[in-house]
Amino acid sequence: MKEESSFAGSEKIGFIFCVCTGKCSGFAKLDIWDFINIVRSELPVEYAFVHPMLCDEDGERFLNDFLRPGRKYVVAGCAPVMQNKLFRDAFQKAGLDINKDLISLDARDKTVEEALNVVKDALRKSGKNV
Repeated sequence: MKEESSFAGSEKIGFIFCVCTGKCSGFAKLDIWDFINIVRSELPVEYAFVHPMLCDEDGERFLNDFLRPGRKYVVAGCAPVMQNKLFRDAFQKAGLDINKDLISLDARDKTVEEALNVVKDALRKSGKNV
């Protein structure tokens, strides 16, 4: 279980796992549910959830409604370059700087342990104790 003290005085970070409908061959090695449950219960994030496809129209509507200034967002899914292109407008509309407020992670072709290591490294770089 994560400790509440890991949030004391630190920036809020939310975690979104985009699974490309869950049928993308890039996620074949990754147990999606084990991964998201470990992230949400053991890592220093405010919340963690799965979205089926952020790059689709409903994903764009979701981001427009969900994103708020004053926090960072980790999005694990496809290539970071693609995420930056796809989410740039939504971050701008929310008053966020995509270069500072989005931590894009590539979770494809990884096991649960490998994907967790990618997330942990990104959280450490953001000043979180992991």
